[in-house]
Amino acid sequence: MNKIKFDDLGLEPSVLRAINDLKFEVPSEIQAKSIPVSLEGYDLIGQAQTGTGKTLAFGAPLLSLMAPSNGKVQAIILAPTRELAIQVSEELSRINKYEKYKILPIYGGQSVEKQLTPLRKGVDIVVGTPGRVLYHINRRTLKLEDAKFLVLDEADEMLNMGFIEDIEAIISNLKEDRQTLLFSATMPKQIKNLAKNYMKPDAKHVAIAKKSLTVSKIEQYYFEVNPKNKFEVLCRILDVDAPKSAILFCKTKRGVDELVDALQGKGYIVEGMHGDMKQTQRLNTLKKFKTGHLNYLIATDVAARGIDIEDITHVINYDLPQDSESYIHRIGRTGRANKEGTAYSFATRKEMSMIRQIENDTKSKLLRKQVPTLAEIFTSKSEGILDSIRETLEENSYENFIQISKDLINEFGAEDVAASLIKILFDRELNFEYTDDTMKNDEMSRLFFSVGRLDSVSTRDLVKFLDDTAEVKSKELGRIDILDKFTFVDVPSNLVDNIIERSSGKKINQRKVRIELSTRRK
Repeated sequence: MNKIKFDDLGLEPSVLRAINDLKFEVPSEIQAKSIPVSLEGYDLIGQAQTGTGKTLAFGAPLLSLMAPSNGKVQAIILAPTRELAIQVSEELSRINKYEKYKILPIYGGQSVEKQLTPLRKGVDIVVGTPGRVLYHINRRTLKLEDAKFLVLDEADEMLNMGFIEDIEAIISNLKEDRQTLLFSATMPKQIKNLAKNYMKPDAKHVAIAKKSLTVSKIEQYYFEVNPKNKFEVLCRILDVDAPKSAILFCKTKRGVDELVDALQGKGYIVEGMHGDMKQTQRLNTLKKFKTGHLNYLIATDVAARGIDIEDITHVINYDLPQDSESYIHRIGRTGRANKEGTAYSFATRKEMSMIRQIENDTKSKLLRKQVPTLAEIFTSKSEGILDSIRETLEENSYENFIQISKDLINEFGAEDVAASLIKILFDRELNFEYTDDTMKNDEMSRLFFSVGRLDSVSTRDLVKFLDDTAEVKSKELGRIDILDKFTFVDVPSNLVDNIIERSSGKKINQRKVRIELSTRRK
């Protein structure tokens, strides 16, 4: 079956030309399903996750349906955050390349006076947050009586943030025969009521099947961590993976600030973004992140809503999200535009149930990953240093240092000089002073296994069994005592629940194993 192309959707030639300039040929699922419906003039309820191409899904038909520019607002687009409003405005501008409609983002945190000038001159499309849009309506600096289109982007998030009254007040200023396009990741009762009260009875509902909400190209892992080791685990990951572009999520604004301070204190180039920061600071940070001048961005869920960047390689859930929907939102920041991505989640022993819940809800498997060892960190850093040395040698850009090099070699020998210089480079590259290579918990617990020597069970069998069923590696295990009818295994205390939950009741050598916490002293 041939895939639908943008050429087949009935868009205006000028809009289609701009899309072709962007090298987009095949629409995403939400685009293919919603664009024809919108072009026919129907109200639309689009259920789609962040990262599925929603902006183009409503932006392309909007620009195709609008009348020639006349200085009056024809379309109002509401978004939950400043960042998303800016993002939508930028995306619309890309496909507005040949139409030349005037698009204005308005949001809190930006000077009102800066917004008044273009509003007075006349704009065609306003993209804004509910609070600032309503502010201008009340001041009569924004008039919507001629607006024919209303778009509610991430409607569920706007309702979660308490914007329902503002949205209803804005809608009351619009004509009833407008076309309304509502996009939401979820369909709670509030969204259904909003659609029922403010959309036409024949509104069409377009949804992406839930199974396609999680991007298949994202590799998903989790680290089970002790709270006291959490920061060092993060540093080890950053030192080994060296992500080109990563977003790290924290639950709270305070958490963002504390992690930024801690990482900057260790020499990592990071910045944070959350709602308490000044708008200029947030925009500058986002600009640096988009242009590659900043590799690591630490953010809260709400602050990251407006981030739509194709080249994010990693998402790290330093704090687990509150639910599976938020998890999907977060990891959807990577693996975009058919590229591969990696998602890491940190979970304490008490949070392991949330990992299982995410797996159940998303129908995906989060693989347990081992904390990088010092040897792995050394290898990773060494490879980077050697690559830099090779580049310098190939460029032949070291003439001014030849004599110094000769003097050192004559005094100490070539091997010692080279090794000492590499050590200096390595020490500069290493951001964290690692002292413990085990990263094991201080506490070990003893588990009872209901199989023993008479069941032909060996140490090798037990190690493989725990690796296969609970993803516990041999290096994490302590003492193993195999007796005739049962076995005792010492394991890190934070792995007890995981092993009992995932391994007990499974078979080893065709014999079902019962596992429980032992009361026997070591």
